[in-house]
Amino acid sequence: MNNPRLEYLRRKTHHLPLEPGVYIMKNKAGQIIYIGKAKILKNRVSSYFRSVEKHLPKVYRMVEQVHDFDYIVTDSEFEALVLECSLIKLHSPKYNILLKDDKGYYYIRVSTEDYPRITESKQKLEDGAEYIGPYTSIFVVKQTVDEVNKAFALPVCTRKFPEDFGKGRPCLNFHIKQCMGVCRGKISKEEYGQILGEAIQFIKGGTDGLLHALEERMALAAENLDFERAARYRDRISAIRRISEQQKVIFNGVQDQDFVAVVQSVDNVCAAVLKFRRGRLVDKEDFLLGETIGLEAARKEFLTGYYGPGREIPKIISLDESFEDAGLVAQFLTKQAGRNVELSVPMRGERKKIMEMAKNNAAQKLTYTTGRTGKEVNALDELARLLGLEKPPKYIEAYDISNIGSSTIVAGMITFENGRPYKAGYKKFNILGLNAPDDYQCMAHVLARRLKRWEEQKTCSEHDSFYRLPDLILLDGGKGHVNAVRPVLESFGLSIPVFGMVKDDKHRTRAIAQNGGEIAIKANRSVFTLISSIQDEVHRFSIQFSRAKHQKTGFELEIRKVPGIGEARARELFRYFKTVKAMKKASEEVLAACPGMTKKTAAALYDFLHSGENLAPGGED
Repeated sequence: MNNPRLEYLRRKTHHLPLEPGVYIMKNKAGQIIYIGKAKILKNRVSSYFRSVEKHLPKVYRMVEQVHDFDYIVTDSEFEALVLECSLIKLHSPKYNILLKDDKGYYYIRVSTEDYPRITESKQKLEDGAEYIGPYTSIFVVKQTVDEVNKAFALPVCTRKFPEDFGKGRPCLNFHIKQCMGVCRGKISKEEYGQILGEAIQFIKGGTDGLLHALEERMALAAENLDFERAARYRDRISAIRRISEQQKVIFNGVQDQDFVAVVQSVDNVCAAVLKFRRGRLVDKEDFLLGETIGLEAARKEFLTGYYGPGREIPKIISLDESFEDAGLVAQFLTKQAGRNVELSVPMRGERKKIMEMAKNNAAQKLTYTTGRTGKEVNALDELARLLGLEKPPKYIEAYDISNIGSSTIVAGMITFENGRPYKAGYKKFNILGLNAPDDYQCMAHVLARRLKRWEEQKTCSEHDSFYRLPDLILLDGGKGHVNAVRPVLESFGLSIPVFGMVKDDKHRTRAIAQNGGEIAIKANRSVFTLISSIQDEVHRFSIQFSRAKHQKTGFELEIRKVPGIGEARARELFRYFKTVKAMKKASEEVLAACPGMTKKTAAALYDFLHSGENLAPGGED
């Protein structure tokens, strides 16, 4: 820690009161860089300046810059929360979560072409087009434009009409009945204008009166034997009814409420808000919060910052996870709204499904900053929550022991980075010198060798094999394996989280083991899928290495039957050719070129390799 004031700050905390209040961290220039509230000021503030090496990266950087701090004592923890929110809005400290309310206005635009299009627009221009709005939600605008274009089969392609009539075949939308096929040139400008008018009426007034008028036109067209026109009216009525029904029954049992999910990636946090009114999703917002000083603090600061003056606060706010100050925040929001506001965590049913949707939306937003899929981001976030990790593990190492008797004992190490296999980090270990195939002893032996290599290479560049430590270690086995390797980690002064991957009697992933028991994972699909893939991959890698090693050992014994080839020369041959396959492809001259070989021995070996007798199957090492 490069903070020369650290000892002074520690001494200053000794004089803090054991009362609730707000603390204010300042840098050398006197600028406020962080504001927090505490139930007990002395305990909370002193925690920043103890064991600083164990802090999260953002907390560590903040503490590095703290030159001094002030504090304000309050009568209650709730008063401290209110004061904290007020001071954060006033000073906008660097290390607090600052929400940018850049919500503008959005419009639905109807262009002025011969065959006008309906699109969304972020601003209202003086271009002669008709603008419907304004709306405060781009989500609602996009959803409405998509629904109306599908319901009335309006074109969404880039073709220009009537210039492009008959130029090329109709697109897929026409064949799946989501476009009327204006490009064929069979829809008159007048008929298109009538359909467009109905679409605009649908946007402005919903289905009231529209369906009745369309049904009358369909009946009239049928009476006049214009069955093609009647069929188009029928399809339009069906599409409008289908969309209307979807809007009504998507979440019929859900009261008016907001669903707030906070998801963390390796170096960012995103909060997503889904707003439901009268059973329908009416808006979605998401905010990238950057690095935080912890997910609990992120939830508290987001909720108190987001539901500020002028923002609608529903009676129920559903959260993906509770936090220590949830009761205080509910009290704060109740005071803001002037009526009771409830914070709850859905555990089952429709609300639980919606919360999963909110979490997926937050994860998808994070994909733009991580280059990973939403499923990968969500799986790592869920894994961190399940295992009690401070943040999602970026770099995971998994180990498995494989043996064929006591003569061939090996281990495989695989690595996952950001939720994906990182094959450049895969390693193989030969285990020698152990009297019996003891999995616990072997696992401890392998971890000790891996960490010893880290000690040798930790000052090297990232191109070296073991230069970095994992954020999480997973072992193919139960709590016995976990207990076997913990002393190894402690001997190196490390506190890397270690868990086992437990299989059922059908060799399928069942749970995660820790030193005190097991954590069930089958109920959490994303974590279950990730752990299963890691366990399957490490088992595949280690068993493949074990089989290749066994084949190689057996073949080494076989070629020692060749006159002139002993243990040392057999070992040199495998060092030179790497695999049995490469050795079998070699000519006599190439075999003779191997260090220590003679032409006579090479000729004998060549005959042996191609005789087909007593030859073990070849394979990659």
